[in-house]
Amino acid sequence: MRLTAAIVVVVGAAAVLGAGFEARRSEPRASIPTTNPGPNVVSASAYLEQRAAWWESWPAAQRDGGTVCVSCHTTLPYALVRSAIGGDVSPAERRLFESVATRVRTWNHVAPYYAGHAGDDRKATESRGTEAVLNALILADRDARAGVMSPDAQTAFDEMWSVQEANGAWPWLRFDLNPWEGPESAYFGAALAALAVGTAPAAYRSTPAIDARVRQLRSFLMANYSRQPLANRAALLWAASRLPDAIDGERRADLAAELVRAQRRDGGWSLRTLQAPSLRAWFAESDGYATALAALALMPTGQRDAAARGVRWLARHQDSSCGCWHAASLNAARDPASDAAPFMTDAATGFAVLAVKAGYVR
Repeated sequence: MRLTAAIVVVVGAAAVLGAGFEARRSEPRASIPTTNPGPNVVSASAYLEQRAAWWESWPAAQRDGGTVCVSCHTTLPYALVRSAIGGDVSPAERRLFESVATRVRTWNHVAPYYAGHAGDDRKATESRGTEAVLNALILADRDARAGVMSPDAQTAFDEMWSVQEANGAWPWLRFDLNPWEGPESAYFGAALAALAVGTAPAAYRSTPAIDARVRQLRSFLMANYSRQPLANRAALLWAASRLPDAIDGERRADLAAELVRAQRRDGGWSLRTLQAPSLRAWFAESDGYATALAALALMPTGQRDAAARGVRWLARHQDSSCGCWHAASLNAARDPASDAAPFMTDAATGFAVLAVKAGYVR
């Protein structure tokens, strides 16, 4: 009798919690007031320019040979945005691409980003894998403006394939920092590699040697798909917009539908929900990075309406004081005055511009 009563109490409590959960889920979320009629790409670009210049002068980003390391949060989005926007080359853009080209040309002579970091030799290997993928993507994306592959990009791809592992992925920096340097971040890196290959000219990826490498990459992406957080799989969906064979058609449609189900009532997405769904994460507010990534990934799919809702969320939530979109670290409550505090906002702003450039709908 006591056991039965206890079960009734637990089930009843769960029902009440579930009802409250659904009610909270259906509540409209407050929008940040803004006078912007739509996304202001000019002010966002100015923010990214300032952040890229800061990164290139930051002592912690300096590497040998007068180069700087490429970061997933600040300089990678900046480079992709510069390629998407085009126009005159800015000083920060010139220095970034010159740094990447220098490291590609002197690959066997420059030290890895984190050579022997804290006595951990694995960090040198992880650094090489991470850098190789980022270099190839940055240079391929730049070259796509002219529809050619430069010698530097060709070399960058050669270096990328040279450190591909037997499982089809790449060694990837891990500092237990989600979403880009966490336990599953090698999958994100593999998605970026797929994006790089899909950005390269079709004649390049159709050669037998490269095709074999791509099939190896696709095998990794499919074998590890089911255990990935939705954030990583959203990156794969984005990559599939340029490399359709990265994911089969049925799985692509299912993934797009799953992303739509994760969309908040206000039209945005939350990185906490995409990275690690939980009751607590569900109540996290929509943020600029997750919304931009999801909208960018969904734009070429049959879920364009959901993508447009996401871009409209971006239009409403751009901070007019900086031109940026905000996002917060998943790993710690950052001191606003710290160097690391703006990193997620850098990524959010870069991806937001990419989403807007992909197709803004008021």
